[in-house]
This record gives sequence, structure tokens and C-alpha cells, in this order.
Amino acid sequence: MIKAGIFGATGYTGYELVKILQRHPQVEIAFATSQSFAGQTLAAVYPQAPQLPLILGEEAPLDQVDVVFLCLPHAAAAETAVLALNHQVTVIDLSADFRLKDADTYAAWYDKAHPAPHLLADAVYGLTEFARDQLPGAKLVATPGCYPTSILLPLRPLLTAPLPITGPIIADSKSGTSGAGRTPKAGTHFIHVHNNFAPYKIGRSHRHLPEIEQGMHWFRADAPALIFSPHLLPVDRGILSTIYVNFSEAVGLDVVRPYFTQMYANEPFIHLLPDGELASLAHVTHSNKCAIGLTLAGNTLVVTSAIDNLVKGAAGQAVQNMNVVFGIEETAGLI
Repeated sequence: MIKAGIFGATGYTGYELVKILQRHPQVEIAFATSQSFAGQTLAAVYPQAPQLPLILGEEAPLDQVDVVFLCLPHAAAAETAVLALNHQVTVIDLSADFRLKDADTYAAWYDKAHPAPHLLADAVYGLTEFARDQLPGAKLVATPGCYPTSILLPLRPLLTAPLPITGPIIADSKSGTSGAGRTPKAGTHFIHVHNNFAPYKIGRSHRHLPEIEQGMHWFRADAPALIFSPHLLPVDRGILSTIYVNFSEAVGLDVVRPYFTQMYANEPFIHLLPDGELASLAHVTHSNKCAIGLTLAGNTLVVTSAIDNLVKGAAGQAVQNMNVVFGIEETAGLI
């Protein structure tokens, strides 16, 4: 059995990890931390949760685990990662601390110097379907953000193909409120969200933007510019991204679709929908799937992509990465 520790188990992502790891046939949860609820059990926070004791992060027995999941704020996650790596523990980080490869870019977007820049080069960006060859035996894995996952997975077949793409690419994305985390905020109060639908951080102000652009340029060095427009949906979970990709000449779905099937035909969590069928939250909620639909509108390919932000966009992808790191069945605990 793989012994796992969860830092930040009382957040939405942490609790989702607990649920997945509890049913995982090859994992045992060795400890779970919470700075706010230490001394209590997880059931005191989530009534349906197990009676899992919660301890302070500084009390975590790192010498008793094989892997830790970090569901912590940025900067705090990097500091904990250093401690865990010093104990030879594999780190699966769900914060933003190791997603960006450039320390200066991190500092510009997160308003502080990176706490452990020496680790950035070795961190594997864990978009599993893209990074599978880099994951076995990795000691530090950066789980991608939820918006980037919903956008990069459908863009990868297009940007790696010899298609006449002309910019900009537009990603119009909508997220459920759990994406904002468990800490109450004025903009996510029920009275603000209920019967409302609103954009936020339009332009170049969302912290996921440099992560998406980084991935796009891995796929294609001359990737077009990206316009990213996030919105807040009045639902608890799920992300739906509608992505507009323009071609400089007419290209049919019979040309485009094979690039998706060649790349994703054997992927257990990529659900490529029939031509013309649109992805929806109902395709993916409470699962580790990414549903992708393809539709043409003139010379514009309209790609719809849906994931559960707490599963494929966070905890599920983190466990998928762990499975590959340790060489066990990739779908273990997830189907």
C-alpha cells in the first residue's frame, strides 16, 4: 500500500482527495492536516466525511509516508514541498507554485519571489495526457490549474497539427463557485451568485493566463495569441470552456477530427463527442473525464470542453498523476 498524506484536507480539493483516496485500492491515508480544524475530525467539517483526525501541518509525520498532496495556498505549498522532498517523499502539488517554469513570471503574477526557484526545472507539469512519459518516478509534480486543464487538453491536438491556425484563439470559460475555494469571499456569497452570471478578471489579469500560454507554446512555438475570458457560473462545480480557433482557409471536420482521435483514442479520461455534439457539465461532473465537442462555423472551429474543476481540474488529475508516478493502474481510484 502507498501511504499518503494530505496537507489542507478541509478545503474543497482536499476533501475531494480524501474521497478518491478512500476508495483507491492501493493507497492508505496516513494523515490529514488543517490549520483551522486541527484536533477535530474531518466529519466535523463535512458531515458525510470519515472520522479522519486532523493535525497541524507542522506535526505531519513525513517519515511515515510515500507521497504527499499539497492543497495549500501558493508559497506555503512550496515551503512544505521542500520539507517533504528533504524526507525523500514524493510531492503532488495542487497549488500554483510549480506550474510556471520561470521564477520571474511567477513573481510578476503572484506578487512575491518564488520560495524555491531551484525546484522549478525538475517539477513535472502534470497535465497527465501530455506528461505521461515524464511522470514515472518523478519526485515533484505540479498539478495544472482547472481552467488550463479545460483549455490545454482540447488545444493540444490542434496546436501540434499542421493546421492553418490564425490568431487570436479565444477561450470563453465558465466555472462553478467551488473554483474560488472554501474561504468566503464577497463575490461568491450565495446572494451574489444566485440567479446571476458574471465575467471576472477579463483581459490579462487572471493568474491562470501565463500557465495556459506556457502550455500553448510547448505545443507550438509560434502559437497564436490567447484571449481568455473567465466567468462565474451559479453552480457548485464544473468548468465549461468554449474555444474559438480560426483557420486561414477552409478546413473540414473530416480533417480536424483525426488529430483528436489519433492523440486521444486510447485515453481513459478523454471523451471525444460525435461531430456537432456539444460538451456540457452533465457529461463530466463528479468524474475525472474531459468531454470535448467539435463544431465548425465557417472557417472557425468551435471546441467545447467540460471538466469537473474539483476532479479532473484538481484532485482527480492529482491522483491520476500519482498513479503514473508509482507505476500502478492509471485509472485506480478514479473509475
